[in-house]
Amino acid sequence: MTDRYFDQLGSHFARKIYSSPKGAIRLAVLTRDLQVWIPEIGRQDSPLRVLDVGAGLGHISEWLLNRGHHLTVSEPSSEMLAAARSRLDEVPLRPRQTLSYLPLPLQELPAHTGQHDLVICHAVLEWLADPAAALVHLRQLVSPGGAVSLAFYNRDALIYKNLIKGQFRKLQRNQLAGEGKRSLTPQQPLDPRQVRQWMGEAGFDCVHQTGVRVFHDYMPEPFRSEADEQQVIEQELHYSTHPAYLHLGRYLHCWLRPGR
Repeated sequence: MTDRYFDQLGSHFARKIYSSPKGAIRLAVLTRDLQVWIPEIGRQDSPLRVLDVGAGLGHISEWLLNRGHHLTVSEPSSEMLAAARSRLDEVPLRPRQTLSYLPLPLQELPAHTGQHDLVICHAVLEWLADPAAALVHLRQLVSPGGAVSLAFYNRDALIYKNLIKGQFRKLQRNQLAGEGKRSLTPQQPLDPRQVRQWMGEAGFDCVHQTGVRVFHDYMPEPFRSEADEQQVIEQELHYSTHPAYLHLGRYLHCWLRPGR
């Protein structure tokens, strides 16, 4: 298995994810969480040094830039980085606010950039050959009093989706990875218990967790296509923190603090 990047897939990614309710829900939950959690590492009026690892099309970076934070945007796919640049270069910066780009994968970042108050790493680990090592790299990139916003593809949610569809043979054969070069199902959906172990081994404490898309992806048709998108987002935000449902999220969003 090798790391997978998204060259030649930028438009496909945008259409499948961010031009659909899936992307709107994901963005709503992630930004709500960040708005609640960021004050733990800095004052509301004090800009943070932020590194967005595998920034994709730059949606989270744009949200952070608009709030005055200093951004370093890292993306190894030249197509995705160009799309992110096109989006972010349109954001008017405040006096002394900085924006820079690194066309590098996560593994190379510790040698090219310092530590940051906040490191964003969303939907990256599941595309890497060695996600455990990635958490060690993230620990090197975050300052002692900082935090990592980590979102990863939840293997449990994929299993549950296959269970309710009756695809038992697929589960018995452990056929959970995405197939084909255009598949947006990750090559390595992650077991949350394994990820928790890696977090501890890398020196992190997971202090908060929410679920991203805890029910939308399970809705049968025609209910899903007929549902009002704003109402779906409101309910996803509500149930993303509920202890009975957050673990069903297609992605799990974790707030990691360096252990003391």
